[in-house]
Amino acid sequence: MEEKKFDLNTVIGFVLIFGIFAWMFYVNKPTPEEIEAEKAKQEQVEAEQKTEENKTTEFIKESEAIVANPQDSLALVAAKSQLGAFAYAASLPSAKENVTKIENEVLSLKINNRGGYIEEALLKNFKTYDSVPLYLIKDGKNASFNINFGTTDNRILNTKDLFFEPTVTKNGDNTVLSMKLKVSESKFLEYRYELKPNEYMLDFSIKSQGLQQVINSSQAINLDWKLQAIRQAKSASYENRYTDIHYEYEDGKDDFTGQGEFDEDQEEQVSWIGFKQHFFTSILLTDTPFKTATLASKNVANASELDDKDIKVTKEFAASVPLELQGGELSYNMNWYYGPTDYKTLSSYDRNLDEIVPLGWGIFGVINRYIFIPFFGFLSGFLPYGIAIVVMTIVVRIVLSPVTYKSYVSQAKMKILKPEIAEITEKYKDNAMKKQQETMALYSKAGASPMSGCLPAFMQIPVFYALFNFFPSAFDLRQKSFLWADDLSSYDTIAKLPFEIPFYGDHISLFPILASIAIFIYMMMTTGQTMQTQQPGMPNMKFIMYLSPLMMLVFFNNYASGLSLYYFISNLITIGIMLVIKNVIIDEDKIHAKIQENKKKPKKQGKFQKKMKELMEQAEQQKAKK
Repeated sequence: MEEKKFDLNTVIGFVLIFGIFAWMFYVNKPTPEEIEAEKAKQEQVEAEQKTEENKTTEFIKESEAIVANPQDSLALVAAKSQLGAFAYAASLPSAKENVTKIENEVLSLKINNRGGYIEEALLKNFKTYDSVPLYLIKDGKNASFNINFGTTDNRILNTKDLFFEPTVTKNGDNTVLSMKLKVSESKFLEYRYELKPNEYMLDFSIKSQGLQQVINSSQAINLDWKLQAIRQAKSASYENRYTDIHYEYEDGKDDFTGQGEFDEDQEEQVSWIGFKQHFFTSILLTDTPFKTATLASKNVANASELDDKDIKVTKEFAASVPLELQGGELSYNMNWYYGPTDYKTLSSYDRNLDEIVPLGWGIFGVINRYIFIPFFGFLSGFLPYGIAIVVMTIVVRIVLSPVTYKSYVSQAKMKILKPEIAEITEKYKDNAMKKQQETMALYSKAGASPMSGCLPAFMQIPVFYALFNFFPSAFDLRQKSFLWADDLSSYDTIAKLPFEIPFYGDHISLFPILASIAIFIYMMMTTGQTMQTQQPGMPNMKFIMYLSPLMMLVFFNNYASGLSLYYFISNLITIGIMLVIKNVIIDEDKIHAKIQENKKKPKKQGKFQKKMKELMEQAEQQKAKK
C-alpha cells in the first residue's frame, strides 16, 4: 500500500475554496431593510393562513345570528364571509344547529342541518351487552361525512361545516329527506335520503344542480367518511377480533383490511365499503364505483386495555374516495346500510354483502353457506338455540361416524400388528433400511397402514374449521341463553377472579373446562394405541395429548360459549361412538384372523411398489459390498 504523505497543494486549495465561500456570503448578506421586508412578508403569510383556518368558524358564528335579524345578518355574511356563492345558505332558517328525524320499524336516524349527515343511527330492536339502546352513531361524536372541494373563486370548502336546508316528504310508504346546500333556490348540492319500511338499507344520493360555474373542476373533490366503532359486546377484545373494514372492488372481488393495530389498503373501482363490527355493520354502497379508495383501520386501545370497563370504542375507521364530475355536476346514486352483521339479512340485498360475514375461505365457506347455515336455521326455527346446537352436533357426529369407524379399525389393526413389528425391529435393529422394508411388507400383506388412521382425521378438518367460523359469526346466537350461559355469542362465566391471568382472563368459563376434559379423554382413547405403535420421526403423541386440552382451556375461555358447547358435545358423542365401536362392533380376534389370512395370500405388487423394492434391494447390496 502506498504511504500517504502531506500534500501542501491540497491544503492550499481547501483554504482558497473556504475563502471564496466566506467572501460570497459577506457580499450577499441582506441589508437591514431587506431583512425587515422579509419578516413583514412572512408575518403576512402567517396571518393569511390563520384567516383561512378561522373563516369557517366566523361563518358559523355569523350565520347563527340570522334567525334574530335575517336582513342585517345576510348583509354581514355577504360582506364578511369567505364562502362566496354559498353565503346564500346563511340567509335560510336552517342555518342553525337542528336535526331532522326519520325512522321506520327497525331504524331511527337523525340528520343534522350542519353537514347534512347522519349524526345518530339507532337500531331499535337490539340492546348492547349491558342492556342499553344500541347506537352505531351517537350524538354526532363518533362519525363524520364530508365532501371537500374547491370553488371557481379559489376557495376550499367542507360540507361538514355548512348548513343544509331539510325538506321531508312521502313517496308512498317511504320517507324522503332532502338536504340542500344552496347557492340559490335553483342552484344547490343535495343529499337525498329515502327510508323504506322495515329496512336497514336506505337509498342515498349526492347530486348537484347549476354548480358548473361554482365548483372548480380542475381541483380534486374528495369524500371522507370516518367512524369510531362503539363497543357493543361484553368482551371488547373478542369483539375487536371480528372488527375491520370490508370492501368490494373491481367488479365483484372482496377483501378486508385485517384486525391489526393499524391496517391500510388502497384499491380501485370500489363499489361498497363496510365498517364492520362483530355483529353490526355500517356500509356505504355506490352504483358508480369509486375510482380509488384509501381505507384505514386503527385500534383505539392496546390489546391489554380493550377489556377495561371504561373502553367505549374499539376501532377508528376512515375512508377517503375521490368524486368525479359528470358534465360539471356531481351525480352519485348510493345506499347506506346500518344494521346487523347477519348472513341472511345481508345476502337478501343481492349485493355480495354476505362476504362481510367471516364464514371462512374456499371449501369452509361453502360448507357454512350451503349446509350449516340452512340446517341451523331450520333447527332454531322450532328449538331453543342451545338445544339446536346440541342437535346439530349430534347429527354432524353421526354423519361423520363412518370416518370415525375407519379410523378406529386402522388403529386396532396397528395394535394387533404391534408384536410382529417389535420382532422385526429387534431382528433388524442394526439395519434400518431392512427394518423399514420388512415393516412395509408386513403392512402391505396385512392390509394395514399407519397413514390410514390419519386420513379420516384429515377428512374431518373442513368440517371442524367451518364450524370454528360458523359459531362466532352466527348472529342468531347473540344474547341467547342456555343453561348457565346468558349469551351463546360470548363467554359464559361461573366465577370472577380478583386478578387477571395472561391469555386466560379475569373469569372462569365452564364450557371450555368441560370441552377440555372431553378432549383429554378422547385423546387418551385415540393416542393410546398410536403411542404403542409410534414410528420413528412421528410427532410426540403424548405431548399432543396434553397440549390440545390445555389450548382449549386457555384460549377458549374468552370465546363464544356456543363454540365451546359444540366442542364439548361433539367430543362427548365421539367418545360414546368409539366405545360402541370398540365393545360392540369391532371384534379384535376376527380382525387378527383376517390379517393372518391376508398375509397368506400372495400380494400383487404394483409397478411403483416393485420399483421401490428394487431400489431398496440395490441399496442393500451396495451397503453390503462396502
